Amino acid sequence: MEKYTAFGGENVNPAYENSPDEPPLYDETSFSGNGYPKGNQSHYRENRLSTISAFSHNTLDRVPRIEFYRNANSISGHRAVRPSLQELHDVFQKNDVLATPGTVDERDGSDGTPNDDVESVLPEESKGGAVKFGWIKGVLVRCMLNIWGVMLFIRLSWVFGQAGVGLGIVVIILSVVVTTITGLSMSAICTNGVVRGGGAYYLISRSLGPEFGGSIGLIFAFANAVAVAMYVVGFAETVVDLLKENNAIMVDDINDIRIIGCITVVLLLGISVAGMEWEAKAQIILLIILLVAIANVFVGTFISATEDKKSKGFFNYHASIFAENFPPDFRNGETFFSVFAIFFPAATGILAGANISGDLKDAQAAIPKGTLLAILITAITYLAVALCVSATVVRDATGNVNDTTATGASCNFSVACDFGYDFSSCMEMPCKFGLMNNFQVMTMVSGFGPLITAGTFSATLSSALASLVSAPKVFQALCKDNIYKALRFFAKGHGKNNEPLRGYVLTFIIAVAFILIAELNVIAPIISNFFLASYALINFSCFHASYAKSPGWRPAYRFYNMWMSLFGAMLCCAVMFVINWWAAVLTYAIEIFLYIYVTVKKPDVNWGSSTQAVTFVNAVNTALSLTKVDEHIKNFRPQCIVLTGAPKTRPALLDIAHSFSKNYGLCLSCQVFVGPRTEMLQEMNTGLEIHQSWLNKRKRKAFYAAVASDSFREGAQCLLQATGIGRIKPNTVVLGFKKEWRTVDTVDVQNYVGVLHDAFDFEYGVVLLRISQGLDISHILRAEEEMERLTLEQQALERMNSQEGGGRGLFRWSRKSSKQVLTRASMNVPQPVKVAKINPRMVESSTQFQKKQVKGTIDVWWLFDDGGLTLLIPHILTTRKKWRDCKMRIFIAGQADRIEQEKAEMESLLKKFRIKCTDLNVVADLNAKPSSESWKMFKDMIEPFRLHEGAKETANAETLRKDHPWRITDAELQMLEEKTCLQVRLNELLQENSRAANLVILSMPIARKGSVSDYLYMAWLDVLTKNLPPTLLIRGNHKSVLTFYS
Repeated sequence: MEKYTAFGGENVNPAYENSPDEPPLYDETSFSGNGYPKGNQSHYRENRLSTISAFSHNTLDRVPRIEFYRNANSISGHRAVRPSLQELHDVFQKNDVLATPGTVDERDGSDGTPNDDVESVLPEESKGGAVKFGWIKGVLVRCMLNIWGVMLFIRLSWVFGQAGVGLGIVVIILSVVVTTITGLSMSAICTNGVVRGGGAYYLISRSLGPEFGGSIGLIFAFANAVAVAMYVVGFAETVVDLLKENNAIMVDDINDIRIIGCITVVLLLGISVAGMEWEAKAQIILLIILLVAIANVFVGTFISATEDKKSKGFFNYHASIFAENFPPDFRNGETFFSVFAIFFPAATGILAGANISGDLKDAQAAIPKGTLLAILITAITYLAVALCVSATVVRDATGNVNDTTATGASCNFSVACDFGYDFSSCMEMPCKFGLMNNFQVMTMVSGFGPLITAGTFSATLSSALASLVSAPKVFQALCKDNIYKALRFFAKGHGKNNEPLRGYVLTFIIAVAFILIAELNVIAPIISNFFLASYALINFSCFHASYAKSPGWRPAYRFYNMWMSLFGAMLCCAVMFVINWWAAVLTYAIEIFLYIYVTVKKPDVNWGSSTQAVTFVNAVNTALSLTKVDEHIKNFRPQCIVLTGAPKTRPALLDIAHSFSKNYGLCLSCQVFVGPRTEMLQEMNTGLEIHQSWLNKRKRKAFYAAVASDSFREGAQCLLQATGIGRIKPNTVVLGFKKEWRTVDTVDVQNYVGVLHDAFDFEYGVVLLRISQGLDISHILRAEEEMERLTLEQQALERMNSQEGGGRGLFRWSRKSSKQVLTRASMNVPQPVKVAKINPRMVESSTQFQKKQVKGTIDVWWLFDDGGLTLLIPHILTTRKKWRDCKMRIFIAGQADRIEQEKAEMESLLKKFRIKCTDLNVVADLNAKPSSESWKMFKDMIEPFRLHEGAKETANAETLRKDHPWRITDAELQMLEEKTCLQVRLNELLQENSRAANLVILSMPIARKGSVSDYLYMAWLDVLTKNLPPTLLIRGNHKSVLTFYS
């Protein structure tokens, strides 16, 4: 909560609280008495003058400014606090001087990271020398290097040899469609607000929520770490091939790959740890080598073919070669989809720029521009290189310069015959050259072969370097959000760029572990599926955010379509199964497991995800749809207003209501703040989030609602009339018995009974709980808080007393001083107070409904037909796990001469209702007079509240009746004697039959308005439930809640 000092004193603005998504907390400066931050008065005087000049009068209102919309503790600029609504509304009633709000986040320094807040672009100098990249160096170059992989030089010719030019183009276009749609979706998401570090994880988690983001973030970070191994193994294989050509193998092929791979990844790690600036320089060098290698291919196609190249199938540009290579020629069991699966990994890499979003100067502008341009450039490159090779090289060639066509001999094997070469021997035995057979076609076609080898090295090393940087960055962002608490260790950054050194070490270990496998075909399949799963969720995130139609979804990038994004997500899922079905299944299994894990753990984050927006929209639509359907008895469920006050002060009342409303109906924990509304509003508003959070943490499926009113009854009336929407509204009031009714003010008793009358007037069912120890434990909570406070003070006192007198801080003494002894008096700490003795029985009683109930009975005294609520609630309780061992016994009233008949009728009714009970009893002696002891106890109970008008003169009696209308008159007692005797007699029967029950449920007597005084009614309820186990008095609204019709 943020505070500032106004002219009249300290005001609190509760409107701003730290979000879990914001940067670390920083120290706040104190504020001077004039309302301005120290050392910066001039800035805020100008601020105030601008307000005056804008409106031509002095006003506390502020003109719109960006400072009001910054994150708390923003490092990109000061965050100012606009006046709260209460300040604008109330301040002039208290003070004639205007108070001007100041800045909240003034500070000298920070322990946060420079990358945590990217609300605005600051010069690099102002960020402590942190290196930030533009869209070219940070996104375009990285994406191009990652997309231009070894596939360009080693597999592209083979793809076009198998699929032909026609289907080969389709393969490239289909890949580009997937990446382009993903790029458009990513552009929309990253322009819908500031983007911090974390790349794909950040985009998905902030859009779909921590469940999706946390699951895909861990997978994506791991995939990048394994991708390092994949690219390094590819590099090592090429080096080993060169060693074999020169007879320089060190041990054997597999071990040489391991040795070279480990050495390579150590060097790459050194470049990465040296800093992003060195890594960026290395990327530029690799890009230059790669561009030269690509240009070398184009140049080579125009150089006249030598006899050696002709024998290997290269004949320069000829339309006949292009025409022959146009149709597909799938061999060795290959199909379009298998060829596509081999090529598609070449298109992955579009997230290389987004993965370092925290290191970009302006991620919102850089990611869309750089990613989409990289996709376009690389797509054109792939098509151009493939078409050039397809127009110059035949599918099969022997490599033998002597395989020329003889004069006069027929040759129709391939178009090579037109150029004097006969490669028909390839029909009988496999050839080693041509598009179909030689993976080194690019080296042969190029002008200078070694440049292609250098290009292959550049492609693999650049991709490995990009993945080695991406994995720790994404992992660090994931760990910072503390979704997986065990991984928090890896969130710490080092240096001016907040480098995740711990993440680098972890990535290095994972990469080395997979390099030791030394099999590219084992590593590659699952990597592509992990990346595709990320692409699918990015597309789905864009669709989901658009579908939710949240007002907060306002992307600056407009060239996207929600249905195209959905199509892109489905396409990515389909491609996953095309590439490798078992890897796709494994990917989804891991993602589902992590999703469930995060969902169960419920991380304490709130990012305003589209999932929340859709949940809200669905809830509103569902509530509206319910209004179109008439209510039916079969669908009745108790929907409760529980008058708990603060939920934690009456846990037993909340627990019993929760027992029969959880998963069945609505439960509202309600509190009435009694007092002047203006004074109660602040306390009420402050408590809303606190009490709802308390309910959530204790897994109570309930809502908290509060009203401020001048009286308890008026507040309860507001709740009874206005709570709920449509069909989702309460139908049952649950409240506790007012145990101290004989000692409290008369007004309190009248308000309490009045609430019961109001509930019946509004046709609510009523459930009243009484337990012997009482329900309100607020005094215990206060005692515990006091004990905790005193313990903390004592600990602080002991720490201070252990310090030397000449120490630092507030207690600085001269050298001659002896050791300073701190006491409670010197600290101005109050002496220990006598803390209220905690009653252990009451504490245990308050939590009794949270425990599994021991084997026993629920005794239901269904004396009056109220529509069935008295029977339905105990039936619901018996279906709960905590009450499962409790059997239901039912007691009904009957006549002595019809006991068997009435028992049979009730058994038949229960059977039709499909409600089981272990025992059914007919009570025939309800009308018997209560014992003299019980009757005397009742008379003693009401004695202080009787008028005794019969023993007084008429005039005095009338005066007393006018002055004390709430007193119980002799006439009232005489008129209601039978009903009063019934309550006393019922208590005797209850103690006789249900004293050992786990819970007693009893039909609640109704007091007719104007006939039964409040104190007499309270006496009925008191005597009826006295000296019993936990007791529920229930009275339905006399509308059927049970039916035996299907």
